[in-house]
Amino acid sequence: MKGRNGEGEEILLTGFADRHWPSIIMQPGAIGLDMPPFALFSDDSPNLDGATYRSARASAREVMIPVHLYGIDRRTVNQLKRTLFKSLNPKRGYCVLMFSEGDEARILKAYYKGGMEGSEGTDTSGITWAKYALQFSAMDPWFYPEREEQVRWDFGEGAPFLSSSAPFFPLKISRGVMGAGGSSLTISNPGDIEAWPVWKLHGPIRSFKLTSPYAETVKASPPADGSDLVPSGRVLTIDTRPGRKTVRDDLGANYWSKLDTNPQFWSVEPGETSASVSVVTGSGKAAVTLTFQPRYASFV
Repeated sequence: MKGRNGEGEEILLTGFADRHWPSIIMQPGAIGLDMPPFALFSDDSPNLDGATYRSARASAREVMIPVHLYGIDRRTVNQLKRTLFKSLNPKRGYCVLMFSEGDEARILKAYYKGGMEGSEGTDTSGITWAKYALQFSAMDPWFYPEREEQVRWDFGEGAPFLSSSAPFFPLKISRGVMGAGGSSLTISNPGDIEAWPVWKLHGPIRSFKLTSPYAETVKASPPADGSDLVPSGRVLTIDTRPGRKTVRDDLGANYWSKLDTNPQFWSVEPGETSASVSVVTGSGKAAVTLTFQPRYASFV
C-alpha cells in the first residue's frame, strides 16, 4: 500500500517476520475485492407491471481491509499509527493498493474514508498493538495490472514488429500502406471488460483510418495541399480514454479539426478483437503504437 497518489512510503501488509520486529499485518475478512457494484437504470411504465431496463454502470467500489498493528513496545506501535495516518490522509491523494497472487499483481486506486478513529476497548487495542478496519472508496472500481499492453508496427521499410504480450497477424505492407487490401489484425485484451486504447502515430503519415470490428472509425484524410498530415519527426497521440479524449501531437497541436467528420473512438473488447488499421505513409519510415490497460473485476 502506498499513499499520496502512490508516491508515499510503501507499507507492506503481509511482511510480518517475527515478534521482535514491528509490523502492520493484514487480517482475514477483507471485503469488496471481487466484482464491483453496479447501478441499474430503468424506466417505469404507468400501465405495465415492473420496469424497462435501460443501462447499467459500475459504481464506486467500497473496500474494507482489517489490519493488526504489532509493536514491540508502546513507542513502536504509536509510530506505526502515525505512519498510517500520514499515508492514508485523503487530502494528500489516493492510496495505491496492490494485491498479488502467484505471478500476477493487481492495482486499485482508492481513497481512505474511515476505520482508524480508534477504540480503547480491550478487544481492539492494547499497550503494544491495535486493530483497525480500514475503509476505502475506489472511484474507479476496476483493478489494473502493473504494466500496460502494447504493440508496435513499423512500416514504410522492413517488416512489422509484433509484441510478445499481444498476438497479431503479420501485416501486409504495400506501396506505403499498412493494412491495405482489407487485411486485419487481432488485438488480445486479457481483462474482464473493455479497455480504451491510446494510439501513437509516428510520422511521416499522410492519412490513416482505425476501424473497429463494428465498423466504428477514427479517420483523417490527406491534406488538400499534398503535405503530410503527421510530419516526419512528429508523434500524433489519440487518447480514447473516457474523461480525456484528446488528439494532439508531441508539440501540443490540436488535431481535432483534421479528423474526418464524426470520429468514433472505440474500445477493445475483452478476448480477441479483429480490427483494421490503414495508414498511408509519407516518404520514410513511420510507425503505429497501440497501448491500453486491461481492467479486471477482481484482484485475482
